[in-house]
Amino acid sequence: MHVTQTRVNHPAMAAAQDVPVLVADQLGKSYGSKRALQSVSLRLYPGQMVALLGPNGAGKSTLVQLLSGLFVPDQGQIQVLGHDLRTDAPRALAGLGVVFQQSSLDLDLSVRANLLFHTDLHGLPRSVANQRIQEGLERHGLQAQSAQAVRALSGGNRRKVELIRAMLHAPRFLLMDEATVGLDPASRHDLMASVQTLTRSGSLAVLWATHLVEEVVDADRVVVLNQGSIAFDGTPAELVAQAGSTSLEQAFLRLCADAAKAS
Repeated sequence: MHVTQTRVNHPAMAAAQDVPVLVADQLGKSYGSKRALQSVSLRLYPGQMVALLGPNGAGKSTLVQLLSGLFVPDQGQIQVLGHDLRTDAPRALAGLGVVFQQSSLDLDLSVRANLLFHTDLHGLPRSVANQRIQEGLERHGLQAQSAQAVRALSGGNRRKVELIRAMLHAPRFLLMDEATVGLDPASRHDLMASVQTLTRSGSLAVLWATHLVEEVVDADRVVVLNQGSIAFDGTPAELVAQAGSTSLEQAFLRLCADAAKAS
C-alpha cells in the first residue's frame, strides 16, 4: 500500500506551512474486541482544506471524536497548535472549531442568542463578540435572520449559523463532520464554498469528513480512511493516477476494494 504526504505549495503560505496546526500520531481506538482505528497519523497545515474520505464504518466518526476531544485514544497523541489534547485540553480546544453531523444549536433561541452563548463560553468580551457575530452574519447573508429562532431557518441556513459559531473564537483548525448531511445540492455547494473561502486566508486548516466523493474534488488533499487505517494521503489527482482510474470515484472504490482484499 502506497501512502503519500502532500502539502500545498502557495507563496503566501510557504512559511506558515512549516508548522502544522494539527498533529495526530499513531492513534488507536478499540471498542471491546472491535478495533476502530489502528496507527492513524495525520498532519494538517495552515491554508489547507483536507478531505477525510471513507465508506461507512471506516472509522471516520471515531477519528472525529478523538480529534474533537469527545473520546480519548487508547494509544497515540493529538496536538492542536502544539498543545496536547490529553494534558492541555483547554488550550488545545481553544484552537479548534467544530461543525458536527448532528446539529447542536438550540432551536428555540434566536440566531444571535445561540452565537452569544458560544462567545460567552469562550470568555470573549461582549464588544468583540458582537463585532465577530455581525461580521459572520454579514459574510453569510444572515443579518435579517439574526433575531429569528433557529427553528424557523432552513437546513442550509442552520449549517451556516453553525459555521459562524465555530469560527467566532478564531480557531486555527476547523473540523467539519459530515456537515452536508441532509442538505440540498445548492445548500451543500454554498457551505463548501464558504469553507473554501475561509481556508484562503492562509491561517486556517480544515478537515472535511465525508463519504461523498463529489465533495473532495476541490480539496487540497484527500485522506482515505478504510477499515480503521489510512489507505491514502495525497492530492485527488494523485489518487486517480495511483489507482489507474479515469475518475475519483473509481479510484476510491478500487482503493477500498484492494484494501479489503489485503486485510
